[in-house]
Amino acid sequence: MRSVSLAQKFRSFDDLWSPKIVGEVNDHYVKLVKLKGEFVWHHHEAEDELFLVVKGRLLIKFRDREVWLEEGEIAIVPHGVEHQPIAAEETHVLLLEPKSTLNTGNVRNERTVSELDRI
Repeated sequence: MRSVSLAQKFRSFDDLWSPKIVGEVNDHYVKLVKLKGEFVWHHHEAEDELFLVVKGRLLIKFRDREVWLEEGEIAIVPHGVEHQPIAAEETHVLLLEPKSTLNTGNVRNERTVSELDRI
């Protein structure tokens, strides 16, 4: 067992919208991702997602509402719910999601990451 410095891990990469694995909890990955701009509307058939904003501010749009997350706040997006993350400025997010979760869910495009890096 060891501690993990989130700040140090976030400094280790620059790419946006490309989650990195920093740990595992049972059948879930703990991922770090830097976000800026708009992501694609998508949903996950079988996986819930937990978003924790470490730095910055994140808007998660749903078809019927919007949720703003400030630093230190979380939101859990239930499986099957269509959503679109948006970050006006670079935002650092910790994700907790099942290992089977594809970042773009039901959508395949240039932002789809099928092979995750460990940092």
